[in-house]
Amino acid sequence: MNIGKGLLGSQWVGFKNFTDFFGSYYFTRLLGNTLALSVYDLCVSFPASIIFALLLNKVHNRLFKRTIQTISYLPYFISMVVVCGLVKTFTESGGAISLISQALGGPSELISNAGAFRSIVVGSNLWQNLGYGSIIYISALGSIDTELYEAARIDGAGRWKQTLHITLPGIISTIMIMLIMRMGQLMTVNYQKIILLYSPAVYTTGDVISTFVYRKGLLENNYSYAAAVDLFNSAINTLILVSANTLSRKYTETSLF
Repeated sequence: MNIGKGLLGSQWVGFKNFTDFFGSYYFTRLLGNTLALSVYDLCVSFPASIIFALLLNKVHNRLFKRTIQTISYLPYFISMVVVCGLVKTFTESGGAISLISQALGGPSELISNAGAFRSIVVGSNLWQNLGYGSIIYISALGSIDTELYEAARIDGAGRWKQTLHITLPGIISTIMIMLIMRMGQLMTVNYQKIILLYSPAVYTTGDVISTFVYRKGLLENNYSYAAAVDLFNSAINTLILVSANTLSRKYTETSLF
């Protein structure tokens, strides 16, 4: 599309941009990287927030509990640019984490290592969002009737059985709703962080659809091609969301719509 001529004045190209993308060298790599990074992040960050909320719920010292909550929430409010600056400082050559990696026989500059890049992104996401992501689960845990725990203790149930038979069933609807919403963003990885962290050296594992759209649209001014790629990305997100919602409604009787 020609920005100067607008939508009606530009030449209609049909599905050319879509076919060009599907037939390009980048398509398989971008789709694979996006799914790999998203699933990796989902498998680490999503259960971590639930586990953190469950552990925090067992803390009875109110002052200690609030202190831990506050400390865990703080990283979420730090600017993305500052977080990425910290990550680069620790993972570049001579950084603390890179030095540990080197001492253990790993690469000496993690931020430029394609094999380590995904773990760096997922690890920084976990640190930044762990506390904030647990808020909804802590709130859901507070709504569970405490008499259920008292009855379970009388029956001889330990903490593990209480968690398994009372706590988790009590928040399963919240977990499923949050999972469905997360699945709807599966193809939309945290591309702002990736753009701030990545380099051509890690394109083989770190280049995702959203960063490709950024380069094509804003850096190369190829707006129509970038829009087509982003539309494809949104369509896949919608398909995953509807599928996850349908499966959840069928098996757990919990759904968004």
